[in-house]
Amino acid sequence: MAEKILIIDDDIDTLRLVGLMLQRQGYQILAAQNGHQGLIKVHKEHPDLILLDVMMPDMDGYEVTRRIRTDPAISNTPILMFTAKTQLDDKVAGFEVGADDYLTKPTHPTELQAHVKALLARTTKSTKKLTTRSIERNAFVIGVLSPRSGLGVSTIAVNLAASLFAQTRMEAIIAEFTPGYGTLGLDLGVDDLDGLTNLLSMNPSEITREKVRDALISHGSGLRFLFSSYQPRDVQLIAQSSQFEIIENRLAKLTRYLVLDLGAGLPEFSQKILPLCDERIVVMEGNPISLVHTRVLLKEITDLGIDPMKITLVLNNRQRTEVQMNWSQVQQQVGHSISMTLTPAPELFYQASRVQMPAVMHQTEGLTTQQFGKLSETILERQVQRRS
Repeated sequence: MAEKILIIDDDIDTLRLVGLMLQRQGYQILAAQNGHQGLIKVHKEHPDLILLDVMMPDMDGYEVTRRIRTDPAISNTPILMFTAKTQLDDKVAGFEVGADDYLTKPTHPTELQAHVKALLARTTKSTKKLTTRSIERNAFVIGVLSPRSGLGVSTIAVNLAASLFAQTRMEAIIAEFTPGYGTLGLDLGVDDLDGLTNLLSMNPSEITREKVRDALISHGSGLRFLFSSYQPRDVQLIAQSSQFEIIENRLAKLTRYLVLDLGAGLPEFSQKILPLCDERIVVMEGNPISLVHTRVLLKEITDLGIDPMKITLVLNNRQRTEVQMNWSQVQQQVGHSISMTLTPAPELFYQASRVQMPAVMHQTEGLTTQQFGKLSETILERQVQRRS
Protein backbone atom coordinates (compact mmCIF):
# COMPACT_ATOMS: atom_id res chain seq x y z
CA MET A 1 0.00 0.00 0.00
CA ALA A 2 1.27 3.45 -0.94
CA GLU A 3 2.52 5.60 1.91
CA LYS A 4 0.15 8.42 2.74
CA ILE A 5 1.37 12.04 2.81
CA LEU A 6 -0.77 14.93 4.05
CA ILE A 7 0.13 18.39 2.71
CA ILE A 8 -1.14 21.29 4.86
CA ASP A 9 -0.73 24.59 3.03
CA ASP A 10 -3.01 27.57 2.34
CA ASP A 11 -1.36 28.07 -1.09
CA ILE A 12 -3.42 26.22 -3.69
CA ASP A 13 -0.55 26.18 -6.18
CA THR A 14 1.74 24.52 -3.65
CA LEU A 15 -0.88 21.91 -2.83
CA ARG A 16 -1.33 21.10 -6.49
CA LEU A 17 2.30 21.14 -7.65
CA VAL A 18 3.89 19.42 -4.66
CA GLY A 19 1.05 16.94 -4.49
CA LEU A 20 1.43 16.04 -8.15
CA MET A 21 5.20 15.76 -7.79
CA LEU A 22 4.95 13.29 -4.90
CA GLN A 23 2.01 11.43 -6.42
CA ARG A 24 4.19 10.64 -9.43
CA GLN A 25 6.62 9.00 -7.00
CA GLY A 26 3.90 6.58 -5.93
CA TYR A 27 2.70 8.27 -2.73
CA GLN A 28 -0.95 8.72 -1.78
CA ILE A 29 -1.57 12.45 -1.36
CA LEU A 30 -4.05 14.20 0.95
CA ALA A 31 -4.48 17.96 1.19
CA ALA A 32 -5.70 20.53 3.73
CA GLN A 33 -5.88 24.29 3.21
CA ASN A 34 -5.53 25.40 6.85
CA GLY A 35 -4.38 24.20 10.24
CA HIS A 36 -7.79 23.27 11.66
CA GLN A 37 -8.67 21.23 8.57
CA GLY A 38 -5.25 19.63 8.72
CA LEU A 39 -5.66 18.50 12.33
CA ILE A 40 -8.99 16.90 11.53
CA LYS A 41 -7.46 15.04 8.57
CA VAL A 42 -4.54 13.82 10.69
CA HIS A 43 -7.04 12.22 13.08
CA LYS A 44 -9.17 10.77 10.31
CA GLU A 45 -6.51 9.62 7.84
CA HIS A 46 -3.43 8.90 9.99
CA PRO A 47 -0.88 9.86 7.33
CA ASP A 48 2.63 8.41 7.28
CA LEU A 49 4.07 11.92 6.88
CA ILE A 50 2.87 15.52 7.13
CA LEU A 51 4.26 18.19 4.83
CA LEU A 52 3.45 21.39 6.71
CA ASP A 53 3.62 25.05 5.75
CA VAL A 54 4.55 27.52 8.51
CA MET A 55 2.88 30.72 7.39
CA MET A 56 -0.87 30.14 7.37
CA PRO A 57 -3.73 32.35 8.59
CA ASP A 58 -5.56 31.57 11.86
CA MET A 59 -3.16 28.77 12.90
CA ASP A 60 0.45 28.67 11.75
CA GLY A 61 2.55 25.56 11.27
CA TYR A 62 4.25 25.91 14.65
CA GLU A 63 0.89 25.74 16.44
CA VAL A 64 -0.26 22.81 14.31
CA THR A 65 2.93 20.94 15.20
CA ARG A 66 2.54 21.79 18.88
CA ARG A 67 -1.00 20.40 18.94
CA ILE A 68 -0.02 17.24 17.11
CA ARG A 69 2.86 16.56 19.50
CA THR A 70 0.64 16.97 22.59
CA ASP A 71 -2.12 14.66 21.32
CA PRO A 72 -1.27 11.01 22.13
CA ALA A 73 -3.40 9.73 19.24
CA ILE A 74 -1.28 11.45 16.56
CA SER A 75 1.88 12.57 18.38
CA ASN A 76 4.16 10.13 16.54
CA THR A 77 3.34 11.38 13.04
CA PRO A 78 6.54 12.64 11.34
CA ILE A 79 6.43 16.30 10.24
CA LEU A 80 8.44 17.94 7.47
CA MET A 81 8.11 21.72 7.61
CA PHE A 82 8.07 23.17 4.11
CA THR A 83 8.12 26.96 4.08
CA ALA A 84 9.44 30.16 2.57
CA LYS A 85 10.90 31.27 5.91
CA THR A 86 14.68 30.95 5.66
CA GLN A 87 16.01 32.47 8.90
CA LEU A 88 17.91 30.17 11.25
CA ASP A 89 15.68 31.19 14.14
CA ASP A 90 12.63 30.04 12.17
CA LYS A 91 14.16 26.62 11.67
CA VAL A 92 15.12 26.37 15.34
CA ALA A 93 11.57 27.29 16.32
CA GLY A 94 10.27 24.52 14.08
CA PHE A 95 12.52 21.91 15.64
CA GLU A 96 11.69 23.12 19.15
CA VAL A 97 7.96 22.52 18.69
CA GLY A 98 8.63 19.04 17.32
CA ALA A 99 9.28 19.14 13.57
CA ASP A 100 11.39 16.26 12.28
CA ASP A 101 12.84 18.01 9.24
CA TYR A 102 12.82 21.41 7.53
CA LEU A 103 12.93 22.56 3.90
CA THR A 104 12.67 26.07 2.47
CA LYS A 105 10.66 27.15 -0.56
CA PRO A 106 11.41 26.95 -3.40
CA THR A 107 13.16 23.61 -3.37
CA HIS A 108 14.26 21.29 -6.16
CA PRO A 109 11.96 18.27 -6.64
CA THR A 110 14.88 15.89 -6.18
CA GLU A 111 15.74 17.48 -2.81
CA LEU A 112 12.15 17.28 -1.62
CA GLN A 113 11.85 13.65 -2.69
CA ALA A 114 15.10 12.76 -0.93
CA HIS A 115 13.98 14.36 2.36
CA VAL A 116 10.57 12.69 2.16
CA LYS A 117 12.07 9.28 1.44
CA ALA A 118 14.68 9.57 4.21
CA LEU A 119 12.17 10.77 6.80
CA LEU A 120 9.70 8.00 6.00
CA ALA A 121 12.43 5.37 6.20
CA ARG A 122 13.73 6.76 9.49
CA THR A 123 10.39 6.96 11.25
CA THR A 124 8.44 3.94 9.99
CA LYS A 125 9.99 1.43 12.38
CA SER A 126 9.73 3.55 15.52
CA THR A 127 6.22 4.68 14.64
CA LYS A 128 5.04 1.08 14.43
CA LYS A 129 6.49 0.31 17.85
CA LEU A 130 4.84 3.31 19.44
CA THR A 131 1.52 2.47 17.79
CA THR A 132 1.65 -0.97 19.34
CA ARG A 133 1.84 0.63 22.77
CA SER A 134 -0.94 3.13 22.02
CA ILE A 135 -3.51 0.87 23.64
CA GLU A 136 -2.45 2.38 26.97
CA ARG A 137 -3.86 5.81 26.13
CA ASN A 138 -7.25 7.02 27.30
CA ALA A 139 -10.18 6.69 24.93
CA PHE A 140 -12.41 9.47 23.71
CA VAL A 141 -15.60 8.52 25.57
CA ILE A 142 -19.09 9.17 24.20
CA GLY A 143 -22.17 8.54 26.31
CA VAL A 144 -25.48 8.03 24.49
CA LEU A 145 -28.80 8.26 26.34
CA SER A 146 -32.42 9.32 25.96
CA PRO A 147 -35.13 10.74 28.24
CA ARG A 148 -37.19 7.55 27.93
CA SER A 149 -36.79 4.09 26.45
CA GLY A 150 -37.58 3.08 22.89
CA LEU A 151 -36.01 6.10 21.14
CA GLY A 152 -33.17 4.28 19.41
CA VAL A 153 -30.22 4.80 21.76
CA SER A 154 -28.63 1.44 20.94
CA THR A 155 -29.05 2.03 17.21
CA ILE A 156 -27.41 5.45 17.47
CA ALA A 157 -24.58 4.09 19.63
CA VAL A 158 -23.60 1.17 17.39
CA ASN A 159 -23.85 3.09 14.13
CA LEU A 160 -21.91 6.05 15.52
CA ALA A 161 -19.15 3.69 16.65
CA ALA A 162 -19.15 2.00 13.24
CA SER A 163 -18.94 5.39 11.51
CA LEU A 164 -16.04 6.51 13.71
CA PHE A 165 -14.25 3.25 13.02
CA ALA A 166 -14.83 3.59 9.26
CA GLN A 167 -13.50 7.15 9.20
CA THR A 168 -10.51 6.79 11.50
CA ARG A 169 -9.67 3.06 11.23
CA MET A 170 -9.00 3.19 14.95
CA GLU A 171 -10.41 0.79 17.51
CA ALA A 172 -13.88 1.38 18.89
CA ILE A 173 -15.71 -0.39 21.70
CA ILE A 174 -19.46 -0.23 22.35
CA ALA A 175 -20.52 -0.98 25.92
CA GLU A 176 -24.18 -1.67 26.59
CA PHE A 177 -24.71 -0.29 30.11
CA THR A 178 -28.30 -1.54 30.18
CA PRO A 179 -28.48 -4.69 32.36
CA GLY A 180 -31.64 -6.65 31.65
CA TYR A 181 -32.47 -4.60 28.55
CA GLY A 182 -29.77 -5.68 26.10
CA THR A 183 -30.65 -5.64 22.40
CA LEU A 184 -27.40 -5.33 20.47
CA GLY A 185 -26.30 -8.92 20.99
CA LEU A 186 -29.59 -10.20 19.59
CA ASP A 187 -29.37 -7.82 16.62
CA LEU A 188 -25.81 -8.91 15.84
CA GLY A 189 -26.37 -12.63 16.30
CA VAL A 190 -24.21 -13.07 19.41
CA ASP A 191 -25.02 -15.75 21.99
CA ASP A 192 -22.56 -14.81 24.75
CA LEU A 193 -24.35 -11.94 26.49
CA ASP A 194 -23.10 -12.36 30.05
CA GLY A 195 -20.14 -9.97 29.86
CA LEU A 196 -21.66 -6.98 31.63
CA THR A 197 -23.63 -9.14 34.05
CA ASN A 198 -20.52 -11.00 35.19
CA LEU A 199 -18.54 -7.79 35.70
CA LEU A 200 -21.31 -6.04 37.62
CA SER A 201 -21.63 -9.10 39.88
CA MET A 202 -18.00 -8.80 41.01
CA ASN A 203 -16.64 -6.80 43.90
CA PRO A 204 -15.11 -3.54 42.64
CA SER A 205 -11.60 -4.69 43.55
CA GLU A 206 -12.01 -7.79 41.34
CA ILE A 207 -12.74 -5.85 38.15
CA THR A 208 -9.31 -5.75 36.54
CA ARG A 209 -8.45 -4.54 33.05
CA GLU A 210 -7.76 -8.13 32.03
CA LYS A 211 -11.20 -9.30 33.14
CA VAL A 212 -12.87 -6.44 31.31
CA ARG A 213 -10.85 -7.25 28.18
CA ASP A 214 -11.86 -10.92 28.44
CA ALA A 215 -15.52 -9.89 28.63
CA LEU A 216 -15.35 -8.12 25.27
CA ILE A 217 -16.71 -9.79 22.16
CA SER A 218 -15.10 -9.13 18.77
CA HIS A 219 -17.55 -8.77 15.90
CA GLY A 220 -17.16 -9.21 12.15
CA SER A 221 -17.69 -5.47 11.72
CA GLY A 222 -14.29 -4.83 13.33
CA LEU A 223 -15.90 -3.44 16.48
CA ARG A 224 -15.67 -4.87 19.98
CA PHE A 225 -18.64 -5.09 22.30
CA LEU A 226 -19.46 -5.40 25.96
CA PHE A 227 -22.96 -6.83 25.67
CA SER A 228 -25.76 -6.62 28.18
CA SER A 229 -28.15 -9.48 28.79
CA TYR A 230 -31.90 -9.32 28.23
CA GLN A 231 -32.71 -11.35 31.36
CA PRO A 232 -35.27 -9.37 33.41
CA ARG A 233 -33.65 -10.33 36.71
CA ASP A 234 -30.43 -8.53 35.70
CA VAL A 235 -32.18 -5.17 35.95
CA GLN A 236 -31.29 -5.11 39.65
CA LEU A 237 -27.61 -4.69 38.67
CA ILE A 238 -28.36 -1.12 37.64
CA ALA A 239 -27.69 -0.20 41.28
CA GLN A 240 -24.00 -1.23 41.04
CA SER A 241 -22.75 2.33 40.47
CA SER A 242 -19.21 1.70 41.69
CA GLN A 243 -18.80 -1.24 39.34
CA PHE A 244 -20.06 0.80 36.39
CA GLU A 245 -17.46 3.48 37.10
CA ILE A 246 -14.63 0.97 37.28
CA ILE A 247 -15.74 -0.81 34.11
CA GLU A 248 -15.82 2.51 32.24
CA ASN A 249 -12.33 3.32 33.49
CA ARG A 250 -10.97 -0.06 32.41
CA LEU A 251 -12.62 0.15 28.98
CA ALA A 252 -11.15 3.61 28.40
CA LYS A 253 -7.67 2.05 28.56
CA LEU A 254 -8.47 -0.56 25.93
CA THR A 255 -9.50 1.46 22.89
CA ARG A 256 -9.36 4.76 21.03
CA TYR A 257 -13.11 5.40 20.98
CA LEU A 258 -15.50 4.19 23.64
CA VAL A 259 -19.25 4.53 23.00
CA LEU A 260 -21.47 3.88 26.01
CA ASP A 261 -25.11 2.91 25.56
CA LEU A 262 -26.50 4.43 28.77
CA GLY A 263 -30.12 3.63 28.04
CA ALA A 264 -32.96 5.81 29.25
CA GLY A 265 -33.27 8.30 32.07
CA LEU A 266 -30.64 9.33 34.58
CA PRO A 267 -30.07 6.56 37.15
CA GLU A 268 -27.32 6.95 39.73
CA PHE A 269 -24.66 5.21 37.64
CA SER A 270 -25.35 7.51 34.68
CA GLN A 271 -25.00 10.54 36.93
CA LYS A 272 -21.51 9.30 37.78
CA ILE A 273 -20.57 8.21 34.25
CA LEU A 274 -21.70 11.28 32.30
CA PRO A 275 -19.13 13.68 33.87
CA LEU A 276 -16.43 11.20 32.81
CA CYS A 277 -17.50 11.35 29.15
CA ASP A 278 -15.91 13.64 26.57
CA GLU A 279 -19.18 13.89 24.65
CA ARG A 280 -22.82 13.23 25.59
CA ILE A 281 -25.45 12.46 22.98
CA VAL A 282 -29.11 12.83 23.89
CA VAL A 283 -31.53 11.05 21.54
CA MET A 284 -35.08 12.36 21.14
CA GLU A 285 -38.10 12.27 18.84
CA GLY A 286 -39.94 15.18 17.27
CA ASN A 287 -43.20 15.00 19.19
CA PRO A 288 -44.59 17.11 22.09
CA ILE A 289 -44.11 14.46 24.79
CA SER A 290 -40.50 13.83 23.80
CA LEU A 291 -39.87 17.59 23.87
CA VAL A 292 -40.99 17.83 27.48
CA HIS A 293 -38.93 14.81 28.55
CA THR A 294 -35.86 16.08 26.69
CA ARG A 295 -35.96 19.56 28.23
CA VAL A 296 -36.07 18.02 31.71
CA LEU A 297 -33.23 15.59 30.95
CA LEU A 298 -31.03 18.35 29.51
CA LYS A 299 -31.57 20.45 32.64
CA GLU A 300 -30.70 17.55 34.93
CA ILE A 301 -27.55 16.81 32.94
CA THR A 302 -26.40 20.42 33.16
CA ASP A 303 -27.22 20.35 36.90
CA LEU A 304 -24.43 17.76 37.15
CA GLY A 305 -22.02 20.54 36.17
CA ILE A 306 -21.74 19.48 32.53
CA ASP A 307 -21.21 22.19 29.93
CA PRO A 308 -24.24 22.38 27.57
CA MET A 309 -21.76 22.80 24.71
CA LYS A 310 -20.61 19.24 25.40
CA ILE A 311 -24.10 17.83 24.91
CA THR A 312 -25.10 16.76 21.40
CA LEU A 313 -28.79 16.50 20.58
CA VAL A 314 -29.88 13.98 17.94
CA LEU A 315 -33.40 14.04 16.52
CA ASN A 316 -34.32 10.46 15.62
CA ASN A 317 -37.43 10.46 13.45
CA ARG A 318 -37.98 6.72 13.10
CA GLN A 319 -41.38 6.81 11.39
CA ARG A 320 -42.76 8.68 8.42
CA THR A 321 -45.56 10.65 10.02
CA GLU A 322 -46.93 14.17 9.92
CA VAL A 323 -47.00 14.19 13.72
CA GLN A 324 -43.22 14.62 13.81
CA MET A 325 -41.97 18.20 14.06
CA ASN A 326 -39.09 19.36 11.86
CA TRP A 327 -35.67 20.07 13.30
CA SER A 328 -36.09 23.85 13.44
CA GLN A 329 -39.32 23.57 15.46
CA VAL A 330 -37.76 21.05 17.83
CA GLN A 331 -34.59 23.12 18.22
CA GLN A 332 -36.58 26.24 19.06
CA GLN A 333 -38.82 24.53 21.60
CA VAL A 334 -36.18 22.45 23.33
CA GLY A 335 -33.73 25.38 23.57
CA HIS A 336 -30.71 23.41 22.36
CA SER A 337 -29.10 23.06 18.93
CA ILE A 338 -29.62 19.79 17.03
CA SER A 339 -26.48 18.22 15.57
CA MET A 340 -28.16 15.52 13.49
CA THR A 341 -31.62 14.62 12.25
CA LEU A 342 -31.93 10.94 11.43
CA THR A 343 -34.56 10.42 8.74
CA PRO A 344 -36.77 7.32 8.79
CA ALA A 345 -35.13 4.23 7.26
CA PRO A 346 -36.97 1.20 8.74
CA GLU A 347 -36.19 -1.00 5.73
CA LEU A 348 -32.46 -0.37 6.05
CA PHE A 349 -32.34 -1.14 9.76
CA TYR A 350 -34.41 -4.27 9.22
CA GLN A 351 -32.08 -5.47 6.47
CA ALA A 352 -29.01 -4.66 8.59
CA SER A 353 -30.45 -6.67 11.45
CA ARG A 354 -31.00 -9.63 9.14
CA VAL A 355 -27.35 -9.67 8.09
CA GLN A 356 -26.27 -8.87 11.67
CA MET A 357 -24.28 -5.75 10.85
CA PRO A 358 -24.54 -2.04 11.77
CA ALA A 359 -26.65 -0.22 9.18
CA VAL A 360 -23.83 2.12 8.09
CA MET A 361 -21.69 -0.91 7.23
CA HIS A 362 -24.51 -2.74 5.48
CA GLN A 363 -25.21 0.23 3.18
CA THR A 364 -22.07 2.34 2.92
CA GLU A 365 -23.37 4.97 0.47
CA GLY A 366 -26.91 5.70 1.65
CA LEU A 367 -28.43 8.78 3.28
CA THR A 368 -28.37 7.23 6.76
CA THR A 369 -24.65 6.49 6.40
CA GLN A 370 -24.05 10.09 5.32
CA GLN A 371 -25.96 11.39 8.33
CA PHE A 372 -23.91 9.29 10.75
CA GLY A 373 -20.78 10.33 8.85
CA LYS A 374 -21.57 13.99 9.49
CA LEU A 375 -22.22 13.27 13.17
CA SER A 376 -18.89 11.47 13.55
CA GLU A 377 -17.11 14.30 11.72
CA THR A 378 -18.63 16.77 14.19
CA ILE A 379 -17.39 14.67 17.09
CA LEU A 380 -13.91 14.31 15.58
CA GLU A 381 -13.72 18.07 15.12
CA ARG A 382 -14.75 18.68 18.71
CA GLN A 383 -12.18 16.13 19.85
CA VAL A 384 -9.47 18.13 18.11
CA GLN A 385 -10.73 21.43 19.52
CA ARG A 386 -10.93 20.17 23.10
CA ARG A 387 -7.43 18.71 23.07
CA SER A 388 -5.92 21.86 21.60
